[in-house]
Amino acid sequence: MSRMQDEIDRSATGLYAGIDVGKTVLDVCLLGSATSHQVPNTCPGIRRLIRLFHRRGVRLIALEATGRYHRLAHEMLHEAGLAVAVINPYRSRKFADALGRLAKSDRIDAAVLAQFAASMQPVPTAPASKDHKALRDLTVARRQVSQEIGDLRRQLYETDHPLIARQIRARIKMAERHQAALEQEMRNLVAAHDALRHRFKILTSIPGIGFVTATTMLTDLCELGQANAREIAALAGLAPMNRDSGTMPGVRAIRGGRPHIRTALYMGAVSQIRKEGQAGAFYRRLVREGKKPKVALTAVMRKLVVLANTLVTEDRHWQPEPPASQPASP
Repeated sequence: MSRMQDEIDRSATGLYAGIDVGKTVLDVCLLGSATSHQVPNTCPGIRRLIRLFHRRGVRLIALEATGRYHRLAHEMLHEAGLAVAVINPYRSRKFADALGRLAKSDRIDAAVLAQFAASMQPVPTAPASKDHKALRDLTVARRQVSQEIGDLRRQLYETDHPLIARQIRARIKMAERHQAALEQEMRNLVAAHDALRHRFKILTSIPGIGFVTATTMLTDLCELGQANAREIAALAGLAPMNRDSGTMPGVRAIRGGRPHIRTALYMGAVSQIRKEGQAGAFYRRLVREGKKPKVALTAVMRKLVVLANTLVTEDRHWQPEPPASQPASP
């Protein structure tokens, strides 16, 4: 163990915890503790953890994000008044590499998460509301059906056999019915929820942001209105990152972020640059100045997400010209 890790463990013993999430069990580490804990990923098991954390005075818990498997623990720990930060497994793995913890097991991952909480001090995250979770599940299901339709159409293009083609067309029609039903359920849910409906109307007032892009942003970019322009662009994976070394400047490129947001914004940007308007003019100007089309399109996508963040922050709809009392959006 390095001197830095040893100092962190001594100064923060018991104050930070890490939880590695599995389908059936939770592996838990209290920073600096000689023993680890494992409990079932169930309500009784999590209640045991809550009692343990309160008894030890745990200040912050780093919880591994694993799709639906971490949701119950996140909700119960949060309701018990404990600060919980949900951590992307990629970040915790990179942190482990930086610490020299190359071995991997559930117990080791829990210990790394506890150290991550102590040294990085991640911001606690509140669980999503019931309506938000329902909209997120519907959005994921719609995305999966849409991908299935695309796959089936490619299969149809590659076959000449009449029976196979007939079966594929039938499956496409069924998937399209399912997609339409999911979209209608999403519209009903947004219409029934005041906060979602209000934010949805703000987003769809922006040229280039339609139903799919707006619902994707509602579910996958909850930080809208709570982050600045640079932060929201980075969360969407649209902020160019420096790659300089010494006196040699590197080529800036986007990296990281949330791919579903980026995909949705890509479709909106492609729609906008084909039309007359500010986005199209901006894109064509960048291309004339020598930017590659893909780079120029990425810049349009960034402007879209920054504009959406600005409007949600200011609680107003898009207008061709910003109000006199409001500064122009970035």
